Amino acid sequence: MFGQEKSEAWQNICSVYEKYKNINIRDLFTQDPDRAKKYTLVLGNLLFDYSKNRINDEIMAALFALARDCRLEEKISAMFGGRKINRTENRAVLHTALRHRDEEPVMLGSIDVMPQIKATLLKMRKFSEDVRLGKFCGYTGKKLTNIVNIGIGGSDLGPFMATSALKSYWAKDINCFFISNIDGTACAEVLNNINPEETLFIVASKTFTTIETLTNARTCRKWLVDALGEHAVANHFIALSTNREEVEKFGINPKNMFEFWDFVGGRYSMWSAIGMIICIAIGFENFEKMLDGAYAMDKHFAETDFEHNIPVILALIGIWYNNFYNIHRYCVIPYDQYLKYLPNYLQQLDMESNGKTFTFENKPANYATGPVLFGGAGTDVQHSFFQMLHQGTEIIPVDFIIPAISHNEIGNHHRILISNVLAQAEALMKGRSADEVASELEAKGMTKVEIGKIKNYKSFSGNRPSNMIVLRKIDPYSLGMLVAMYEHKVFVQGAIWNINSFDQFGVELGKKMALDILPEIEGMYSDIEHDASTASLIKYIRKIRK
Repeated sequence: MFGQEKSEAWQNICSVYEKYKNINIRDLFTQDPDRAKKYTLVLGNLLFDYSKNRINDEIMAALFALARDCRLEEKISAMFGGRKINRTENRAVLHTALRHRDEEPVMLGSIDVMPQIKATLLKMRKFSEDVRLGKFCGYTGKKLTNIVNIGIGGSDLGPFMATSALKSYWAKDINCFFISNIDGTACAEVLNNINPEETLFIVASKTFTTIETLTNARTCRKWLVDALGEHAVANHFIALSTNREEVEKFGINPKNMFEFWDFVGGRYSMWSAIGMIICIAIGFENFEKMLDGAYAMDKHFAETDFEHNIPVILALIGIWYNNFYNIHRYCVIPYDQYLKYLPNYLQQLDMESNGKTFTFENKPANYATGPVLFGGAGTDVQHSFFQMLHQGTEIIPVDFIIPAISHNEIGNHHRILISNVLAQAEALMKGRSADEVASELEAKGMTKVEIGKIKNYKSFSGNRPSNMIVLRKIDPYSLGMLVAMYEHKVFVQGAIWNINSFDQFGVELGKKMALDILPEIEGMYSDIEHDASTASLIKYIRKIRK
């Protein structure tokens, strides 16, 4: 078991860490000319180079032993086998079934879930094609070209990220919009830019009771009804939900309700009906290619030995830094404008999954679990937080992502972009010593006194780790592979930390307390006792809003 029980595998890694904690990546490349080849894996259109890490064969062997000691292989089989590994909610975890592409059944107890998944996919295909072809049209007969997804969390971040990433594949007359924030500005900014006659609203809420989603949906419904009348709702709203009664109450035709299942968590749901806006934007054939890419990564993850398994290695390197170097953060930098929202999506995937304190034995973890994740699109972020990556006191491992081919090969833009990402990874690893700086400045004619004043400021410690993920191109298949890779990485880390990566109770408390505070903001009496700060803030804001 991890950490607390001090297993032999854990003790071994502690010893290995003490032996190699001052290891220098630059020296490792000098010592082994084949290092890059040894620590690079290729799966289809995805290359994973993890050679610029503080690792060697002995370290990796110890990490693989830890994974086996934590029964990782058994846990992977349990997930794919439909066992109820989400124990706190007594649910199976079968988002992988959503992109299962073989004819073999996927069992949940005694039930094969594939017939219902395939039926929903067929329904999604027909509806998305009908919208794209203008067969399903608005109340006045106009084609629906403005597609507005109303959801939050997994019902927003996944579809938003994927449609943005695949913008090159959108139908030319389709525009996609997303409303998630309860802030009225989110609604206003979308509604001010669309025509009600040409707008389809997709309301994504499993229970059809999520306060943010339903508040936004009702605002959009009123806007539509004010423009086109009550009878227009059925032509302009569809639901991604399981609550037929509430869907019908809203005015949505139940024929236009698309279901998903309890074995699919919100942050793993863009492969399901939650991906409807993706289907409409890029076409169902491209949506299927995204499923194909994810399935290819699923097979790789489920069938490949740990030593050549991309998600497993990615996860173990993260554990190496998080739990032995005590580096509790990492950064994801896609060098592609289409992938600029990928870090936002991965923040939910990683931190909502593994931001946990208690183990499966209901004991507090006495070791670090989920790290903090941040990021942004290169080269923009080179001019924001890269100063800290290179010269800050905190070491921050980085995942760099770059497509070899751009959808927009304009002039030499993409060659410059590629040179930047490769240079950043090399600079983080190599650094530049004060003596090297001094030599450069001396060659420029500076005096020793002048050099002494500035050489430290221009030096870089180096030895800062990174992974490089190279995709052929940002296409549906590659995106599917990439996202599934991170899903499985997060699962592996949760499995080794012995925590449940599939509940999210931490999301609920603040939302419940907000419902308690709302009547007070609206001026109603409440006998709820708040802390002095909250009570004072309620009083102050009410006074301003009068």
